[in-house]
Amino acid sequence: MKKIISLLIILSISSYLIAQADYKAANEGWLVSLEEAYKLHEKTGKPILANFTGSDWCGWCIRLTKDVFSTNEFKTWSKDNVILLELDFPKRKSLPDEIKAQNASLQNSFKITGYPTIWVFNLNKKTTGEFDIDALGKTGYTKTPEDFIDSVEKMIVQKKTKKG
Repeated sequence: MKKIISLLIILSISSYLIAQADYKAANEGWLVSLEEAYKLHEKTGKPILANFTGSDWCGWCIRLTKDVFSTNEFKTWSKDNVILLELDFPKRKSLPDEIKAQNASLQNSFKITGYPTIWVFNLNKKTTGEFDIDALGKTGYTKTPEDFIDSVEKMIVQKKTKKG
């Protein structure tokens, strides 16, 4: 079912660049900026896979990273199929204010109540700067890379099938 969520994210480019230079995702290969993920999405047409995580305190998040995201199978698949976006809510490390605000806004838009929650979606940007988010589906902890990849691929294929 097509679900569009309108979201306004206001980021100052200069403060974003400063924050981005100092802050990296906990997982290698993952972006932390929705704006950067959008640019790659627009360029490649790949959906965004957003991992809402508590990287330094959530046991299931840590297990998902170990069991799925850190595997060669997932890394190889993700390079060809999705844009990776990490939306972290850590307890023991601090994030730049711009990233905190962005993550909180997305947490609210997607109605995240627990971690890990992974959403797959496409983005469109209006002239007003708002994003239209076309959600393809969501999942949580999955034990194996094979099961995780299969679940996400079904979301992507189902959306393409519905478009015709």
